[in-house]
Amino acid sequence: MKKIVEYRTLLNVTKTATLKELKTIYRNSMKDIHPDTIADADERHAAEEKSKLTIEAYHFLVSIAPETLDKTKEEYVKTTTTSPIQEFYFENQALYIHFVDGSSYEYFGVPKNTYVKMINAESPARFAKRHIYGQFLYRSASKIVSAE
Repeated sequence: MKKIVEYRTLLNVTKTATLKELKTIYRNSMKDIHPDTIADADERHAAEEKSKLTIEAYHFLVSIAPETLDKTKEEYVKTTTTSPIQEFYFENQALYIHFVDGSSYEYFGVPKNTYVKMINAESPARFAKRHIYGQFLYRSASKIVSAE
């Protein structure tokens, strides 16, 4: 959740920002900090770093936007109801679940004790259906995994 707050603060957007608003804010931010518009080498380097962070924040916020989640809801429900869990782990305050069908999802705000309960559950898949899937903000992590 900390990452989400940091990205929203960086782009100066609220939880209710639409995809259209995100895109407009992102484009305006990039116009202001684009490295090609800066002559000084040190300032250009700083602008490059800030623009990389801005791009990362934009893509992340788009991936958790309600419109994006609505578009992929059918695929998400199909995966979480029919595909068994291949593996899961907790890293950087997020729970990652990889499914046998190749899909991967990242869940935010999952308390560590909930993850421990999932590890100790007789059936982690049943535990996830009851306590994870409908309760926490998620995004598809398939693209993240394939990029690694």
